Amino acid sequence: MKKNILQILCLAFCFSAAAQKSKKPLKNEFSPIGKNITVYTTADSTNLKLTKTDNLVFTRGEQPVEREISVFVEPKKQFQTFMGIGGAITDASAEVFAKLSPAKQQEFLNAYYDKDKGIGYSLMRTTIHSSDFSSGSYTYVNEGDKDLKSFSIDHDRQFRIPLIKKAIETSGGKITLFVSPWSPPAFMKSNGSMLKGGTLLPEYDQSWANYYTKFIKAYEKEGIPIWGLTVQNEPMATQTWESCIFTAEAERDFLKNFLGPTMKKEGLGDKKIIVWDHNRDLMNQRANVIFADPEASKYAWGMGFHWYETWAGGTPMFDNVRHVHEAYPSKKLIFTEGCVEKFDASKYYLWANGERYGTSMINDFNNGTVGWTDWNILLDQNGGPNHVGNFCLSPIHADTSSDKLIYTPSYYYIGHFSKFIRPDAKRVSTVVSRSQLLSTSFLNTDGKMVTVVMNQSGQKITYNLMVSNQKTVVTIPAHAIQTLVY
Repeated sequence: MKKNILQILCLAFCFSAAAQKSKKPLKNEFSPIGKNITVYTTADSTNLKLTKTDNLVFTRGEQPVEREISVFVEPKKQFQTFMGIGGAITDASAEVFAKLSPAKQQEFLNAYYDKDKGIGYSLMRTTIHSSDFSSGSYTYVNEGDKDLKSFSIDHDRQFRIPLIKKAIETSGGKITLFVSPWSPPAFMKSNGSMLKGGTLLPEYDQSWANYYTKFIKAYEKEGIPIWGLTVQNEPMATQTWESCIFTAEAERDFLKNFLGPTMKKEGLGDKKIIVWDHNRDLMNQRANVIFADPEASKYAWGMGFHWYETWAGGTPMFDNVRHVHEAYPSKKLIFTEGCVEKFDASKYYLWANGERYGTSMINDFNNGTVGWTDWNILLDQNGGPNHVGNFCLSPIHADTSSDKLIYTPSYYYIGHFSKFIRPDAKRVSTVVSRSQLLSTSFLNTDGKMVTVVMNQSGQKITYNLMVSNQKTVVTIPAHAIQTLVY
């Protein structure tokens, strides 16, 4: 009898302890009560550029009335884990960087990669041999060397590798780097040229797969860790520069029969492979073909996409990102490239360019994207160098004739995300009540919530930030972006 009573008491104690344990706050649980809010603002026609503009406090929120404008954040509803934000170190960026004075080089590095002095980039892309943003076309092997016996990355040691190493050092010693090819060597292609499209000849499938592994191992031997790679930059674009066409079926088959198995065989199976790496318009069809094939899908970490689907007019296809995420929730989505096309020095400070970044980043994150990568981190006063005249804008330009750095609105808009949202943050449900505003939120691992709010309108707007049952009132200038940290 005593034994039974003891057993009952023990069970009661265990159940009580378990109940108490279940009441402990969840790891990512967040409460706004007692939190202070710091507001940072960048606004058109003002001197506000990532400027601290307000310190606010939460009070108990009431039911908003019909005509109030509100941003609703629900910390209990959490979604994808954030990887980071960054840009591409191209040959062009590295060549321009090398022309700057040591003082300007350090200013530039701090501006991008130091999270206190700058905007804290944590993601990076670079190219496998040349792209349009190189001073000329080149590969790492001699023409016709199918066995890759002449493979060497000596070309990159002059400009690109030194800049990558300095960027990693400035970022604190760690950055997530992925790599992309624009074209196989000319002798491997149907058109006999690295330029103007063409396709990979079947007899070079294995040789080209080996080329990726040679590149990754060579960079890692230099002390540059590679996180992942994309199969092919813009595989459905025949460009005047380095380009190569892969249909969805061709990319699927190359991935499952050559690239995936070769990466695994060479001890690189832990590297993340990203498919598509092209615009939002055709991404759903590419996902359906590759992810529906189990043998191809097992090698694909996820899908990369660009924003140039608006080249023929129309609006960005943000919903396509969401549709891929809904159809293939186990696959990750990453924005791999975007820039303001067609260089025009008179548009360095065009505010709409920054707003294009803000609009894309908020929509892409809200549709499930885990990382966001800009194109060139630096270009010169001509929007280059570029060996086919495909000049464009970047967030920072250097006037190499005067040793001057030019910071565009795009730099500040990107900074409203990259400076405050840190790797491993969780996206949190955020909804606006009026279309003039766009917003997204992330909960950092240090327990701080970050809400980004963008005002697309030409009018100053006062809005409620409502987090759970707490509220504060914020004013955002016309054509502005704010980051609220609390």
